[in-house]
Amino acid sequence: MAEFLVCAVVHLILFYENRLKDHHLVIPSVLQGLRALSLCVALPPGLAVSVLKAIFQEVHVQVDRHTVYSIITNFMRTREEELKGLGADFTFGFIQVMDGEKDPRNLLVAFRIVHDLISRDYSLGPFVEELFEVTSCYFPIDFTPPPNDPHGIQREDLILSLRAVLASTPRFAEFLLPLLIEKVDSEILSAKLDSLQTLNACCAVYGQKELKDFLPSLWASIRREVFQTASERVEAEGLAALNSLTACLSRSVLRADAEDLLDSFLSNILQDCRHHLCEPDMKLVWPSAKLLQAAAGASARACDHITSNVLPLLLEQFHKHSQSNQRRTILEMILGFLKLQQKWSYEDKDERPLSGFKDQLCSLVFMALTDPSTQLQLVGIRTLTVLGAQPDLLSSGDLELAVGHLYRLSFLEEDSQSWVAALEASGTLATLYPAAFSSHLVPKLVEELCIEESDLARGDGPTKCSRHRRCLQALSAISTHASIVKETLPLLLQHLCQMNKEKEHSVLKKVLLQDEVLAAMVSVIGTATTHLSPDLAAQSVAHIVPLFLDGNISFLPENSFPGRFQPFQDGSSGQRRLVALLMAFVCSLPRNVEIPQLNQLMRELLELSCCHGCPFSSTAAAKCFAGLLNKHPAGQQLDEFLQLAVDKVEAGLSSGPYRSQAFTLLLWLMGLLSDPELGPAAADGFSLLMSDCTDVLTRAGHAEVRIMFRQRFFTDNVPALVRGFHAAPRDVKPNYLKGLSHVLNRLPKPVLLPELPTLLSLLLEALSCPDSVVQLSTLSCLQPLLLEAPQVMSLHVDTLVTKFLNLSSSPSMAVRIAALQCMHAVTHLPTPVLLPYKLQVIRALAKPLDDKKRLVRKEAVSARGEWFLLGSPGS
Repeated sequence: MAEFLVCAVVHLILFYENRLKDHHLVIPSVLQGLRALSLCVALPPGLAVSVLKAIFQEVHVQVDRHTVYSIITNFMRTREEELKGLGADFTFGFIQVMDGEKDPRNLLVAFRIVHDLISRDYSLGPFVEELFEVTSCYFPIDFTPPPNDPHGIQREDLILSLRAVLASTPRFAEFLLPLLIEKVDSEILSAKLDSLQTLNACCAVYGQKELKDFLPSLWASIRREVFQTASERVEAEGLAALNSLTACLSRSVLRADAEDLLDSFLSNILQDCRHHLCEPDMKLVWPSAKLLQAAAGASARACDHITSNVLPLLLEQFHKHSQSNQRRTILEMILGFLKLQQKWSYEDKDERPLSGFKDQLCSLVFMALTDPSTQLQLVGIRTLTVLGAQPDLLSSGDLELAVGHLYRLSFLEEDSQSWVAALEASGTLATLYPAAFSSHLVPKLVEELCIEESDLARGDGPTKCSRHRRCLQALSAISTHASIVKETLPLLLQHLCQMNKEKEHSVLKKVLLQDEVLAAMVSVIGTATTHLSPDLAAQSVAHIVPLFLDGNISFLPENSFPGRFQPFQDGSSGQRRLVALLMAFVCSLPRNVEIPQLNQLMRELLELSCCHGCPFSSTAAAKCFAGLLNKHPAGQQLDEFLQLAVDKVEAGLSSGPYRSQAFTLLLWLMGLLSDPELGPAAADGFSLLMSDCTDVLTRAGHAEVRIMFRQRFFTDNVPALVRGFHAAPRDVKPNYLKGLSHVLNRLPKPVLLPELPTLLSLLLEALSCPDSVVQLSTLSCLQPLLLEAPQVMSLHVDTLVTKFLNLSSSPSMAVRIAALQCMHAVTHLPTPVLLPYKLQVIRALAKPLDDKKRLVRKEAVSARGEWFLLGSPGS
């Protein structure tokens, strides 16, 4: 039977091969038969080669190339060794078949075949250039899918397939690199982007040999694009290509007598960019810094070479310039180079490039921290954090000075950004240097706390309350390491006991129960709990939960609590507020620690979460309930808890004084957008649902946090939001726009871009909403879209320009700034679309130039300058 089958296949093959010589009208049917036979398992050896030779020789009229490609693909999959026996003839035959192809569907298959020819080591023989020419003629891809295309082929599919071919072998380098340079230097934005991305891909397979002759031209093209481009995407791709070029030169193995291309390449970059770093007020300072940082980020060797040349210059320039804004620019550049050092590890401490500059860098940072300019202080704090992250760089003396500066900055006035940044830096550095913070900062904070106790006891004013609160926040911020928590937690508990004994001083208790103070203690308790051993965690929870549920104080030494403690039953808000501390503890326990009296605890939390009169307590209870639900294993009890919550929410939302609390509980479990009372709060709730939780539902606290939760929320809820908006009465439509704006603003942009055409009209309508929060959220969402989806956004340019200009006069400073930033981003849309609006925009932007706020004037100058340059040569 098998012999009969083989014999039949042979006769069919011979028959079809002869039919290829017949009239061209029968060729398509013949090819279909051969395609079916190419899948046959019983095909005898040698027939695959025979079929392909016949096709290459006889099929001159390309009536059905897709079938020919299918035959070739089938044989390459099942008869690879036979085809390789053809040598370069197979490659030449395929080149003839592919030549002149125009069908996008066929091109995808043809590109895949070429990629397989190269990657599977088929012989290309003398036809390397011909194979390159037959594929590179499609570069860059210029294809717009027709409407209702049944094959669903996208431009991006063709781009990626062709790029995989062009970047698959170093043998194409001598032909491809001149083509890429030509396209980068062209005026077509898409060609620039495609060429730079292809160069980036090629660097993964090229070596110094392939790049050597083209390095000067490649550097000149990349430098020009970064210096002169009006597109941030082109700039980003140019920097990525430079990084890949440098990485390619860095990993090549050198012979002893060979020229070091990396050193000469980096020297050219330094020669063209160094002098611009000496002009912090000029336009090219940041492009030059970005180019140097892109090259330095490619390898440890490149980083050492550039850092050792650039850091001395920048340190010198910092001392030469006395203005705070100039120093901030220079320090930000230094910070960029310091961050790059974190990528590389050095076994020998003395080999680190920063070791020789440590004293100068510390001196410079401490100067920035004492400067009156808040912006310079902020950069100084970030630089100090990065320096501290360098292993064994800072000495004990440096750390003592750094801690002193952070302590001083932590007590600046309320409206200063520096104190917030100082607290964050303290938390980061305390994790790395717990001994330094225990020795130098904790004692200062304890001393400050004792002083504030006595001042508050004398009834001194609210300023003392503020310092007292700030001191507790500082203790909370540095409690990021287990050894520090061992010191700060007893101190805080001792402080609480001292406060409790001072009954006659009501101001003390008021300070302790303030939201900020309790929030500081929540952070410390949460951090301490995450470090508990399983045994100690089980012992602790066995005491803490009965304390809150039953008022069981038997474990306290000598029953020292002076009164009755039952926060769930007590009518006073003071004890109820302490449920936040219970939340910090139980929601930070490991998942395998059993919670005693869980059923009662969940019911009490549910009741308190809908309690009227103390939003802080009800929110803490709702968070605690959500945190315990998150860790509870699936099963009947979890279903019961969820049903209890649903019943409670439905009852609370129906009527009565507890609707707001019930809605808070609902947010922490997950439309009320049409509700006239709760609609605005429901819209703000979408921001909460899309944001990362910082206290309860965190991975550090052993909660289950799933990836892509934002994408799933978007998919499940945005269609309902859109339908609700269209069906809603006019007076509640802003609620839907606000909710939609919050969701889209926090959604990863790759997820949003495919949905943009259907959602853009609603976003534009949201700009007309009188709520400044909606306006700001929508502007923040639109700005990156102007850069990443210019083709879609350009269809609405008239509406965009009009609304952005109107919002540039908004009463809210943040909205004015965001609107002007969007006007700046609009210049990245295609120039022909924008030119009709140029004069109108330039006249309109003259008004914010006189704004009373400096930051608004700064954005207006930047945006107006870009519109002035629109359409000019080289822009």
